[in-house]
Amino acid sequence: MVMRVFVAGGTGVLGQRLVPQLVARGHQVTATTTSAAKLGLLQRLGADGVVMDGLDAVSVGEAVAGARPDTIVHQMTAISLAHAGKPDIKHPDRWFATTNRLRTEGTDHLLAAAEAAGVSHVVAQGYASWNGIREGGWVKTEEDPLDLMEGTAAHGGMLAMRHVEDVVLKAGGTVLRYGAFYGPGATDDQVELVRRRQFPLVGRGTGHSSWVHLDDAASATVLAVEQRVTGVFNVVDDEPAPASAWLPHLAACAGAKRPMRIPVWLARVLAGDQAVVMMTEGRGFSNAKAKRELGWQPGHPSWRTGFEEALT
Repeated sequence: MVMRVFVAGGTGVLGQRLVPQLVARGHQVTATTTSAAKLGLLQRLGADGVVMDGLDAVSVGEAVAGARPDTIVHQMTAISLAHAGKPDIKHPDRWFATTNRLRTEGTDHLLAAAEAAGVSHVVAQGYASWNGIREGGWVKTEEDPLDLMEGTAAHGGMLAMRHVEDVVLKAGGTVLRYGAFYGPGATDDQVELVRRRQFPLVGRGTGHSSWVHLDDAASATVLAVEQRVTGVFNVVDDEPAPASAWLPHLAACAGAKRPMRIPVWLARVLAGDQAVVMMTEGRGFSNAKAKRELGWQPGHPSWRTGFEEALT
């Protein structure tokens, strides 16, 4: 069935992979950008482009009403260098300040616009990389709570993610908890730090993370749109892994020297609590539900071969 799909955040790294997949399936796509200069990009991707400010309720309402979509896909973030400046993992409250607003105020604006326009299905971006609750095993399902990082600079961002889940699920929508992205444009900053040997292993590197290639994240999103599913789904590859495994492999694929190792106390001073938790205590995620209920299969089942394909 051909659907009218409204992609909020169509020029982000995932949006640029998602829009062509939706178009290839025959859907009519309207995608948003914050810059008129990027309307040509959206046209080349096959979408009708519209300039929208996700933090302006009127702008969001007018864009959604004009598109008359069957489904809204919320991919709005502001993490790029152009929007957020240089990555600052020590101060995620500053680095993600606008993104956190897009995940709270922006989500509310999209849901209000959906209700006003009679749009019954919303699919929103969540996150499931290293942020599973730090109890029990290393791999978590959708039934396990997320880590809210109380008492750290990351707490506000984690609350913003919980807000997305709370309000979207209450509205009968879908939240796709994507793993850490890699693929075109997604890991350039990290790879540059690795090549400069400025991305060290912390402690024993026992903290687990889950990864997903952008094209696989996009394909899962297409399935969620077409099947109009509801609920939370982890969209990650088949191999959650400790930092001690994936970081040296990333360095090798990038042609860099093996990462240095630093103690936990020094990492906390240099990079903050979030980096320490990710590297030493993080929990990865299982994709069993997405495979079972969406019929999704990642084309890049492991970051091992995925990193090699992306960087060599």
